[in-house]
Amino acid sequence: MINFSKNSVFNLKPIDENEIQNDVFSLFISNENVIGAYKTIRDQVIFTNKRIITVDVQGITGKRKDYSTLPYSKIQYFSVQTPGFAEAIPDCEMELYFTNGFMARFEFKGNCNIIELGKIISEYVLS
Repeated sequence: MINFSKNSVFNLKPIDENEIQNDVFSLFISNENVIGAYKTIRDQVIFTNKRIITVDVQGITGKRKDYSTLPYSKIQYFSVQTPGFAEAIPDCEMELYFTNGFMARFEFKGNCNIIELGKIISEYVLS
């Protein structure tokens, strides 16, 4: 379950763009593109060139979903941690601190384009 009240989302694994929940694309604005997509068991986190969209799949059937958006324009500062040398299971971490004091933490397992995500976020934070 994606629960930002605990300030973290753990064990995100990369997925292909074609595995993203179809409804997510209807939330996109003009010129919005996927940068990276990740999932837990049922939930998803999608990084676009504009924001982060989370999909919290709820209930036994999974038909009910909660979509949340975290706009990069509201991030005050952030940190990224790249994988260590020769780790058996490489992982990356990202912490985002928003202007209202909210903090979101993501831990990625496997391949992660954390530097590219950091670059996209930097464009919004530093402009």
